[in-house]
Amino acid sequence: MEIATFILIAAIIFAVKALKVVPQQHAWVVERLGRFHSSLSPGLNIVIPFIDRVAYKHVLKEIPLDVPSQICITKDNTQLQVDGILYFQVTDPRLASYGTSDYIMAITQLAQTTLRSVIGKMELDKTFEERDDINRAVVAALDEAATSWGVKVLRYEIKDLTPPKEILHAMQAQITAEREKRALIAASEGRKQEQINIATGEREAFIQRSEGEKQAAINTAQGEAAAILAVATANAEAIQKVAQAIQSPGGMDAVNLKVAEQYVEAFGGVAKQGNTLILPGNMADMGSMVAAAMSIVKAQK
Repeated sequence: MEIATFILIAAIIFAVKALKVVPQQHAWVVERLGRFHSSLSPGLNIVIPFIDRVAYKHVLKEIPLDVPSQICITKDNTQLQVDGILYFQVTDPRLASYGTSDYIMAITQLAQTTLRSVIGKMELDKTFEERDDINRAVVAALDEAATSWGVKVLRYEIKDLTPPKEILHAMQAQITAEREKRALIAASEGRKQEQINIATGEREAFIQRSEGEKQAAINTAQGEAAAILAVATANAEAIQKVAQAIQSPGGMDAVNLKVAEQYVEAFGGVAKQGNTLILPGNMADMGSMVAAAMSIVKAQK
């Protein structure tokens, strides 16, 4: 009975040691008698207990790795504190196990040294403008070296670039000055455009006024010409009618009567205009004219 129990327990232990369940996106490296034997794929796998052993377990997912911050010296001898994050993936479990003693440390150290080298070739202002170039340079250097470690470096991102406080103050002052400069330029451009608009408006207004005055003068001249023409036409018609009336029977007598009346009225108004009278030298002629006028009037009656 005891022997059967011992055999059962041994069988259970053997089965537990022999059966290995590997999770998805994982790879287990198996050594047989101290040497690399195989890599177990996800699912159920069978190994020989006490002969095979799982030496390394790797995660095949994309892994983010925080690269510690460090001080870098730029080309213009400015200290710059830089930290970033690295994304990598294990592609070859065997090389990841035997290519280096610690591929995470190797990647971290190589990322730091590569970053110092890349930033050392740039000036301070360029480091802020060309972050994408820095990231690509670090990824290229790491990917080339990590091939022998069974690791694929996918991307690298700079999280922060922190210059010294003095440089920050100088940069802030420079930015403030640049903004004030842009503000002054914008204000001057606005004033310039305002003066241009005012001058253009005044010119157009002057042109419109001159056009209006020109049209008004033309209209006035045309009106005066029309009035003169109308008066002349009326005078011509009046003269023509007077001439026709004179030619008619009794026309001459009417003319004489009209002349006599106007003559008398003219002498009647002389005394009203002032104290000095100017009379014609031949008063007898005037009397005869008046007598003629009176006889015409009597004859008309």
